[in-house]
Amino acid sequence: MTAAPLLASRVVIITGAARGLGRAIALGCAASGAKVVLADRDAAEVEAAAAAIAGAGGEAVSVPTDVSRLEDLERLCTATVSRFGRIDGLVNNAGVNFVKPVLEVTEEEWDRVIDVDLKAAFFLTQFVARRMVAQRPAGGAIVQIASVHTIAAVAGAAPYDAAKHGMVGFTKAAAVELAPHGVRINLLSPGLCRTAIWQHVVAAAPSEQACLDYWWSQIPGRRLIEPEEIADAAVFLLSDAARAFTGANLLADLGMTSLLVGREPYASRPITGA
Repeated sequence: MTAAPLLASRVVIITGAARGLGRAIALGCAASGAKVVLADRDAAEVEAAAAAIAGAGGEAVSVPTDVSRLEDLERLCTATVSRFGRIDGLVNNAGVNFVKPVLEVTEEEWDRVIDVDLKAAFFLTQFVARRMVAQRPAGGAIVQIASVHTIAAVAGAAPYDAAKHGMVGFTKAAAVELAPHGVRINLLSPGLCRTAIWQHVVAAAPSEQACLDYWWSQIPGRRLIEPEEIADAAVFLLSDAARAFTGANLLADLGMTSLLVGREPYASRPITGA
């Protein structure tokens, strides 16, 4: 007997779904049997992403959404329920990256990062969870796409780090509060992935080789994480295979946050304590 797909017939919303990790997660959810609702502020790209899923035999719709606008988040939830009757899963993936010295960050920049990376995730979690609690059968699963910045920090990322740490705090609180209602909420924290962010990192370096040499000294796995790997982890957290998980922060980072310091640029001799 063939096992049913992990997300068979479930309705899942994915934000930031036009490209990168969001698009990969949407494709992964659809391939696992879900009916997917793709949300992104780029209307043309998110429509194309949904059309690609539908063209491959999946069931997908797009809803142009600016996650920094609460009215857009409410409309996204209403459109999903109107189309499919319920919401079984949410992946809060939309976000903005930010690098600037802490002494130079403006109030406008702080507000933009917090609004998109933290406030939007909180309120979409709230709007979706309300429906999950009220629907019959009740329950569902929410995945916050966070970052290794939930564990440690890098220079120049203060607003981004604040947003990702804040996501951990509200997720754990909400997970505890909503567990009796059958709503599970977890965080998935990727390391360095092969997305547009990597291209930005390379563009800011003296050369691509210098960039690779540095990052390979910081990542024990010595490679980039593919978006499809993050999609596989998100599908797991949305599925009943992860039914014992709530309030957890899963690190998909190839060992980055387990590394104390980078590798020596030379062959170190063994230290035996003798």
